[in-house]
Amino acid sequence: MACVGFFLMQGAWPHMGGQDKPLLSAWPSPVVPPGHVILRCHSYLGFNNFSVYKEDGVPVPELYNRIFWKSLFMGPVTQAQAGTYRCRGSHPHSPSGWSAPSNPLVIVVTGVHTKPSLLAHPGPLVKSEETIILQCRSDVMFEHFLLHREGECNDTLHAIGELHDGVSEANFSIGPMTEDLAGTYRFYSSVPHSPYQLSAPSDPLDIVITGLYEKPSLSAQPGPTVQAGENVTLFCSSRSSYDMYHLSREGEVHERRLPAVRTINGTFQADFPLGPATHGGTYRCFGSFRDAPYEWSNSSDPLLVSVTGNPSNSWPSPTEPSSKTGNSRHLHVLIGTSVVIILFILLLFFLLHRWCSNKKNAAVMDQEPAGNRTVNREDSDEQDPQEVTYAQLNHCVFTQRKITRLSQRPKTPPTDTSVYTELPNAEPRSKVVSCP
Repeated sequence: MACVGFFLMQGAWPHMGGQDKPLLSAWPSPVVPPGHVILRCHSYLGFNNFSVYKEDGVPVPELYNRIFWKSLFMGPVTQAQAGTYRCRGSHPHSPSGWSAPSNPLVIVVTGVHTKPSLLAHPGPLVKSEETIILQCRSDVMFEHFLLHREGECNDTLHAIGELHDGVSEANFSIGPMTEDLAGTYRFYSSVPHSPYQLSAPSDPLDIVITGLYEKPSLSAQPGPTVQAGENVTLFCSSRSSYDMYHLSREGEVHERRLPAVRTINGTFQADFPLGPATHGGTYRCFGSFRDAPYEWSNSSDPLLVSVTGNPSNSWPSPTEPSSKTGNSRHLHVLIGTSVVIILFILLLFFLLHRWCSNKKNAAVMDQEPAGNRTVNREDSDEQDPQEVTYAQLNHCVFTQRKITRLSQRPKTPPTDTSVYTELPNAEPRSKVVSCP
């Protein structure tokens, strides 16, 4: 952030005053988020009193006629305090005589507007000699965009924003890519007529140059094809003494990084546990050294990790069920309901069939005795008229017995509730039929 202030200060650095002018600085930085800043005015010429004044923008009344010694605490810094400052010094023997003004110091206030977004096209991993486009976008109508590479004051670039479909954006071309251009970039932006009031910085974006060293190898344990929920670990290793390994997955911006560990077989390896497998993907790994974190090796061969047991290779979150899960559940409910209905119909058919069979057998039983008997009147006349043969129907079984004539029956009605039928045949016959 100090380099952003340095860049803004370049346009406001007139070479004026004598050789006795002091030096004005800000701590911790002239680019100030909401908070405090300390202004320091110092000189090797023996000045013991200093005063600070603001050259442009809204005046700061609390600075008028304020004398301090070396340091001035200012804060909390507001938008009104952003601008260009200078200081003067005076000697003890001449308090009324002030030195020439110091160098200009630009105080930039950040966080005034929401942060823009920073994207890299085609991506943040760039091969040597390739060119990429860094794009800054925001819904706020920013006029100026500042692209800054951390650690390099001379790398702050300025661009005028353009309006596209209601979005303000600016594009920066970086390349051909070399080791000097790799690093961490951020964007700042400002609205018209407020060059000292910047937005919050964009999220940092690491631009990495690849293809500088030998590629490592990438493998999976227990294998590249696993069951859903099975633990998976990816191993990145090489004979080269890399200090760090980086694992990337296609479709994801951020990579995982782990330090390399020397194994017993002499290779340098990092183990990336992925945990229970929930979705597949294509993975690659890179190696790098500690003193050059933005310079990576060639990519390993791509490794496709497949998860079986789920056709889509993606498992929805328990708190966010997908439409596929809902359709599957509805299908299961429909199948279960259909099975129950079919079983109920089969049971009903079975009971109806059995009921009809019982009814048919009962009808046959009622008709068979009458159809099988023959009447012989001659035999009937010769038989002893004192004896009549009856058949008793008791629980679907016909039995036979001899009883006396009606005139010889007891006067009291029998308690037996059996039903009798008179058979005129001379010889008593009965057919025993068992109900099914």
